[in-house]
Amino acid sequence: MVSFFDASLPGTLPVLNRRCVEAGILTALALQCRLNLVSMFDRKHYFYADLPAGYQITQQRCPLAKDGHVEYLAPDEDHRKLVLKRARLTQLQLEQDSGKSLHDVEMSHSLIDLNRAGIGLMEIITEPEFCSAVEAASFVRELQLILQVIGVCDGKMEEGSLRVDASVSVRRPSEPLGIRSEIKNLNSIRHLMRSIEFETLRQISILESGGQVLNETRAYDVETGETVSMRDKERLHDYRFMAEPNLPPLRLYTNDTVPNGVPSDQIINVDELRAMLPELPNAKRERLKKQYGLSVEHSNVFVNEPTLLECFEKIVANQNLQNVKIASNICINEVLAAVNKKNIAFSASNLSAESVGELVELVQDEVISLLTLRKILEVLLQDSSKLPKQVIEERGWHQVSNETALENICCQVIAANPKVVDDYRDGKTKVFNYLIGEVQKKLSGQSNVKAVVRIMKQKLDT
Repeated sequence: MVSFFDASLPGTLPVLNRRCVEAGILTALALQCRLNLVSMFDRKHYFYADLPAGYQITQQRCPLAKDGHVEYLAPDEDHRKLVLKRARLTQLQLEQDSGKSLHDVEMSHSLIDLNRAGIGLMEIITEPEFCSAVEAASFVRELQLILQVIGVCDGKMEEGSLRVDASVSVRRPSEPLGIRSEIKNLNSIRHLMRSIEFETLRQISILESGGQVLNETRAYDVETGETVSMRDKERLHDYRFMAEPNLPPLRLYTNDTVPNGVPSDQIINVDELRAMLPELPNAKRERLKKQYGLSVEHSNVFVNEPTLLECFEKIVANQNLQNVKIASNICINEVLAAVNKKNIAFSASNLSAESVGELVELVQDEVISLLTLRKILEVLLQDSSKLPKQVIEERGWHQVSNETALENICCQVIAANPKVVDDYRDGKTKVFNYLIGEVQKKLSGQSNVKAVVRIMKQKLDT
């Protein structure tokens, strides 16, 4: 079943969706855009099977918002640390989505799904700011996060909620931008990166062999990892833009310009929407760095894992921690690593802030080692009804910190490994970790590592 409007049956007329307009305004505000208090709708004409009307309703001349920028973190050239970058935005516009083409290569025919052809679509256009596939992917991930945080899109690329078109061109240093190819409808960040990387190399190969890059629309073939030509790229005059006669100008208001006597459901107040904006990802990173002294990398992980961040902040608020970084390290390096290993999200793991907080407390008080913590996490991920202290009592996983006991074990390890000890005393200090590992084996990973290191050094250096 397809709605009459989606199929463009004669007599159907477009109606502007209030929620779509509000989502567009919230996005524009979050992206620091300049809102047009009066914006216009246009018809963009082109003939394609998934566009039954022969035109798309869009905002070419006077969009909802212009300019703006997104600050995002991306790896530096050496991929050693994250650096802050800024991408400028050209405009943000509201559009009518097209249908979906389904191509069956084996049967040599295509099917058209028109069910989404009439729904509202928000398009965000960037300036040519990105110098690599990694930068483009980092930007899209940040944009995805912003849209999720402000509640206008779930960001599920694999389901089509968010799609990316990537325009790729290459040039030599100091030369102007080259002829671009546009890769359409990329539905994952991985595909975005791989398609850009392939297309970059393809264009370089063409230019170095004396050829010319065509201005065309291309698609990414997931099976081959290559981009393939779809059609020539239309130019601006090919679309024959004209004003949309069935939609009046979209007028927005502020607290100062709201007309008297007009019901609130008949107008959209930008200031009311601005007040609804939550803490945005970049602001949250800065707060985490200042409030808790976290690194850029840890702040970024927490912002990308909101349920883990909520857990971390509950732990910090409820406990008298000597070192907040211990909680941060355990949440990210241990807890998140453990759930990722199980291929589940932290939110689906059923690990409570109480359980994670108890683990942090036990490590801080040197009741358990990190090795024991990992074993406890394995148990908790299978049975979240238990608390860490209960698991320790049931399994006898208390950390061995008794100095006399540790000293005896260290002496046994030294006596059993005379050659390794001689190598250490001859300056081959890397073998020290082997001796520590042997102590850990004897105590099933439950020794106080700091104490073992100190005692072992005393024994070897005297």
